Amino acid sequence: MFQPLQGTKVVDLSQVLAGPFATYQLGLMGAEIIKVEMPGSGDWTRRGESLPGSTASDMGLAYLTQNAGKRSVTLDLKSEDGLALAKRLIAGADIFVENFKPGVAARLGLSFEAVRQINPQIVYCSISAYGQDGPIGHRPAYDHVVQGMCGIMRTTGTPETEPNKVGAPYIDYATGMNAALAMVSALHEAQRTAEAVHVDVAMLDTALVLMASLMTKHLSTDWRPGAYGNEAWSQSPSSGAFETADGTLMIAANNERQFKALCHGLGRADLLDDPRFHDAASVRDNAPQLRQELAAIFETATADDWEARLDRAGVPAARIRHLHEVLAEDQAKARQIMAEVEMPGGGAVHVPTLGFKANGAAVGPAAAPPRLGQDTALVLREIGLSDAEIEDLSGRGVI
Repeated sequence: MFQPLQGTKVVDLSQVLAGPFATYQLGLMGAEIIKVEMPGSGDWTRRGESLPGSTASDMGLAYLTQNAGKRSVTLDLKSEDGLALAKRLIAGADIFVENFKPGVAARLGLSFEAVRQINPQIVYCSISAYGQDGPIGHRPAYDHVVQGMCGIMRTTGTPETEPNKVGAPYIDYATGMNAALAMVSALHEAQRTAEAVHVDVAMLDTALVLMASLMTKHLSTDWRPGAYGNEAWSQSPSSGAFETADGTLMIAANNERQFKALCHGLGRADLLDDPRFHDAASVRDNAPQLRQELAAIFETATADDWEARLDRAGVPAARIRHLHEVLAEDQAKARQIMAEVEMPGGGAVHVPTLGFKANGAAVGPAAAPPRLGQDTALVLREIGLSDAEIEDLSGRGVI
């Protein structure tokens, strides 16, 4: 199996989506993830909608999505003993992750400086809404708040319908991917220099980087993006959304080569001889007329028919699908983007794989998501605590 991080230990204090998804990816690559949670409550997502048929009250679907294969340890970090145990775990770790509001980790006694004193070669990852500095760095936020902040909602939909939120918490998950990249990179740097590295990952930064082409054009030309609905970023009249006999088709024919292929795929090579569309300049000058011509053609057949015909012609095209449709199709199955994990006590949950194949194989988790605190005693024994000490800590609510 593809396990490049085997032997890497991660102490993960993060909760909800972005942080846990970041460490989930490290775990898929072979790292040991010790998820530290508050006794009695744990990660907030544990209390969400449960897997159908499950009687577990601490295994919400949002939690299950990005916590398979981890080890759950409960520690009250506000207690002296709980903090001391966390520091013992950190001393033997390679990576430490927190997604508290900036300043909270320091108040707990787990600032970068404090952690670096414990482990001089640690990779310390802070994940937050707006970063560890700047005038609003102290603010908390969730995905939909950052979507409002970053500008994407003003470009989603049409001028009549914007602002619109993107339908999935994509900033959370993109931030998790960004953080995973940051931690893997920092791990190499720490090994190269034998010094600790602090990576500061922000949801707003991630959201803006996802809009790189818009930022570059705006800052370089003072252009301001609008809401372009379902039209292509290229604004080519032969790209974007077209209504068919039974649904909507997205196509991309941005340059002259692609436009020629489109016309042949539509069975309308005669359009290439039309002086209105003879070259790129003519197409630009007569964009509304071309759009009208293409719209009438697409209405004569179904979206699936056009998708197949344009594929044979070499034109990128796809019928707009629902999530359940694309997941039921052979391409998603071939790519193994989701893995089925058997749950203790019966049932199964589908969770994401690594998002790319390695040596031709998808990489999924080796174990189910843990119940709250299920590994506490085992992990504490591994760092030298006796059963009597563990029993005492449990009785006092520290673990």
